[in-house]
Amino acid sequence: MTAKIGVITFPGTLDDVDAARAVRIAGAEAVSLWHADTDLQGVDAVVIPGGFSYGDYLRSGAISALAPVMQSVIEAAGKGMPVLGICNGFQILTEARLLPGALTRNEGLHFYCEDIYLTVENNTTAWTNTFASGQRILIPSKHGEGRFQASADVVHMLEAEGRVVFRYVENFNGSLNSIAGICSENGRVVGLMPHPEHAVEKLTGPSVDGLELFLSAVGSIAA
Repeated sequence: MTAKIGVITFPGTLDDVDAARAVRIAGAEAVSLWHADTDLQGVDAVVIPGGFSYGDYLRSGAISALAPVMQSVIEAAGKGMPVLGICNGFQILTEARLLPGALTRNEGLHFYCEDIYLTVENNTTAWTNTFASGQRILIPSKHGEGRFQASADVVHMLEAEGRVVFRYVENFNGSLNSIAGICSENGRVVGLMPHPEHAVEKLTGPSVDGLELFLSAVGSIAA
């Protein structure tokens, strides 16, 4: 049976089409979900893609975290559904308290758009289980507010529990401990700032490394 992965669109979302394409290339059915939906249409996992949802008013992801669809996602995540937040989606996950910490303005207040290397720190999550531990991957990154921040206690907890999933090889935005992505306690919810959905085809991406996140999810659903 084909896995169904929902891709949410908020007003201002930019990367939902690319995320849906990545889902299809990974062999799953992409299901479009609208921000006002409460019915997740029986999906097996959810991707919250990047962009500038609701124009980033108040704080990036703050309004989206209160959208009707997110209330359903929070409930489903509590029951173990895999959820991936990419860039603005990561910001939404922190605002919804599905992941700890916050994403703030980059060090130097610059917007960065470039292909960057990450190290896979945790390959046991629902979204990273096809990677090798310590594997270096190349995927695009494009954000102005991607600097991961948290209290010293939270950072210590994330490190001690192995919940840092990705780390920047070169820490260009000032994130604490070079953190690029983290996961929930059960490893089912993952957020990262760089864009794996832009690295799924040789024609359009700097690599196909990003496809592994979606393949991992499909495998997790089938397990």
